[in-house]
Amino acid sequence: MTTTTYTVTGMTCGHCAAAVTQEITALDGVEDVAVDVASGAVTVTSQGPLDEAQVASAVDEAGYALAGPRDLPLV
Repeated sequence: MTTTTYTVTGMTCGHCAAAVTQEITALDGVEDVAVDVASGAVTVTSQGPLDEAQVASAVDEAGYALAGPRDLPLV
């Protein structure tokens, strides 16, 4: 399993989160999507690494913009 957190710009509500979740969940290999609207964080758990261009396209289809992967500190 691979978990990647991305930054998505333009989300302001639960409807935004639902739209982004629906589009990313449709990508092959995606197991789970968690959206934090307040921070713009979208955490995707997948069977393996995802192509960032595919994730960006899915986010764009939902009407938002992918700013890129977040650099999170290692715990």
